[in-house]
Amino acid sequence: MTILYSIPDNPIPGKYAAGFFDGVGNRKIRYAVFKTEVSVARGTIVLLPGRNEAIEKYFETIADLIAAGFWVATFDWRGQGGSERLLRHPGRGHVAHFTDYERDLMIFLEEIVLPDTRLPFSIVAHSMGALVALSLAPMLASRIDRMVLLAPFVGLGGQAIDQKGIFAIATIMDWLGLGRLPLHGDKGNLPFANNVLTADARRFARNQALTDAYPQLRVGPPTARWLHETFQAMRRVLRRAHLTQVSVPTIILAPTADRLVPHLAVEFLARNFRAGHMIPIDGARHELFQEADRYRAQAMAAIFAFLPGFENAGQAPHQFEESLVPTA
Repeated sequence: MTILYSIPDNPIPGKYAAGFFDGVGNRKIRYAVFKTEVSVARGTIVLLPGRNEAIEKYFETIADLIAAGFWVATFDWRGQGGSERLLRHPGRGHVAHFTDYERDLMIFLEEIVLPDTRLPFSIVAHSMGALVALSLAPMLASRIDRMVLLAPFVGLGGQAIDQKGIFAIATIMDWLGLGRLPLHGDKGNLPFANNVLTADARRFARNQALTDAYPQLRVGPPTARWLHETFQAMRRVLRRAHLTQVSVPTIILAPTADRLVPHLAVEFLARNFRAGHMIPIDGARHELFQEADRYRAQAMAAIFAFLPGFENAGQAPHQFEESLVPTA
């Protein structure tokens, strides 16, 4: 059985092991661990994707990370990618409880990462994945050395209705037993000119070609229940009482031209986050790992400068050195 999928422009990087583990409620969660060719590994990066993303979307980034000497352990969140779907309509992005994401992550750390990979452990998380990591962070101090949060999903912008209105509608639908329904229909693939995720046409086309070839990896709009649960998690992680419990050293990479996650929301997070330090990526859109080279290289250089083994910025891989963003 095929576990990972590839297309010519998106090959599977390096040596890997892939399979499924049992998440909460015995849901089958797809994972993969990629091994570096470097003789002495610098540690393991736990790579957490965003909503409607699959392991395959990160092959380019995984290749960069293993070339730099890291192992990479990653998985698809329940209900998306190659993990088990949760509804009869597999195209709907759904979760029953946001804490299911957190518990799946803990199972992954305990059953896959801790026994089978290399110390030290760091988390690199994008968007919804960053929200899960941030929510669980008070419990991660004994397991994770450092965290990198890219465009953390702590606010929602760029919609016809503001965030408060969407939350109210989603909550009412959930109360009425309509939590498994999305708030709008699936618009399918948008043309590059209308996208708000990246300014890079090549990476955008590659990602669309991937889901065109393997449509089972894609999900459509989120359900009312997903929105209700996720907005509740946003409110929780932004409270000072939560953030003061986080002791894992963290950098927040904030694309300033992000239309999905308002920059002001990320700034609010950073101001109240003692363990966190925000690095703006000026002009970048939401998906930093899928962005144009001039933005993506800044994000990669900041990550390499921050993670264990790269404390000296001059040790960052050569292709990212010129775009290095200082961490202090």
